[in-house]
Amino acid sequence: MKSKIFTQLSLMMFLEFFIWGGWFVTLGTYLANNLQATGAQSAMAFSTQSWGAIIAPFIIGLIADRFINAEKILGILHLIGAGLMYMMYTSTNFDGFYPYVLAYMIAYMPTLALVNSISFNQMTDPSKQFSYIRVFGTVGWIIAGLLISFIGWDAQNAVEGGMLKNTFLMVAIASAILGIFSFTLPKTPPKVSKDEKITISDILGLDAISLLKNRNFLFFFLSSILICIPLAFYYQNANPFLSEIGMGKPTAKMAIGQGSEVLFMLLLPVFFTKFGFKKTLMAGMLAWTVRYLLFAYGDAGELSFMLLLGIALHGICYDFFFVSGQIYTDSKAGDKFKSAAQGLITLATYGVGMLIGFFVAGKITDELTRPDNTHLWEKIWMYPAIFAFAVMILFALFFKNEKVEYTS
Repeated sequence: MKSKIFTQLSLMMFLEFFIWGGWFVTLGTYLANNLQATGAQSAMAFSTQSWGAIIAPFIIGLIADRFINAEKILGILHLIGAGLMYMMYTSTNFDGFYPYVLAYMIAYMPTLALVNSISFNQMTDPSKQFSYIRVFGTVGWIIAGLLISFIGWDAQNAVEGGMLKNTFLMVAIASAILGIFSFTLPKTPPKVSKDEKITISDILGLDAISLLKNRNFLFFFLSSILICIPLAFYYQNANPFLSEIGMGKPTAKMAIGQGSEVLFMLLLPVFFTKFGFKKTLMAGMLAWTVRYLLFAYGDAGELSFMLLLGIALHGICYDFFFVSGQIYTDSKAGDKFKSAAQGLITLATYGVGMLIGFFVAGKITDELTRPDNTHLWEKIWMYPAIFAFAVMILFALFFKNEKVEYTS
């Protein structure tokens, strides 16, 4: 790959995930403190990610794959996103905020597939080259978190003073930059003729539903949906939790999770080879339980190491389950249904699973909120800990071990 193209793609990935990490991590804190949102309302806001994931295949399948170059629609969506993000910045109540965050996520979620498509189109050997590009996305997410904390927007007095809304302005600017920059990216023309018929089944990956006839894949598929319920608790509550209990620079500390994601991504092939798919996946599920127990019993004082360890487990939680799951899905799908199968799993997890998870997390958080708007965090974190452990036990009992080749 030419150095110019490598630089372009790396900057694209950096900005793509800087944009996501620059507002989504602190969203729960902002909603609770600045818009006085309830747990149910926070769940609605976070669920926009799921609605975006459900709608995204239609945008990719009906527009990007058939009519417009991927880099052009990436630019258009990020310019639209910049405007919507600015409107979120100016909103003063939840009712005014929600329509903009919903529209924004519908625009943003398709861009996750588009940046991958643009990258793969320039690669001769994606299995070796993609990780070197994708890692800049993780760096972008980390830099966003560090920036928010070291500027001090997530400090308790700054949050109470409304400074956290500046994250939306920062991301609006970054989104506008990526929107303009996208038009300079290497050309990625549509892969499907606009005259070729395409069905909803093609778009949503429903052709891969035949894989569910396989007993092992069915239990993996159900486990993937169920594990997203405890996952939603982390996305929705982790930053408000750390902020409320007095943890300094909470957003920067949460970036430790992305650092561990890079480390455990490198260790994944070793685990996969030595322990196999089933044990690797179970390790990912068990890590969710351990993480939430650490959150339940840790504090911002002498036991703060427990909270930091819980954050650092993100690499195992995410890589060992979700990345392993993508590899397993790829191995089961075969050449004909590879893309369809990955689309089906994405729809099930980030769509259906997370949608249920955010709803449940919002309900439980509201139930365990004190009259002064503080929370019974120990009890809140016990729910996803127990649920994740139950999913792991069910998976262990019903999924029969099988050999899966790690080819990346």
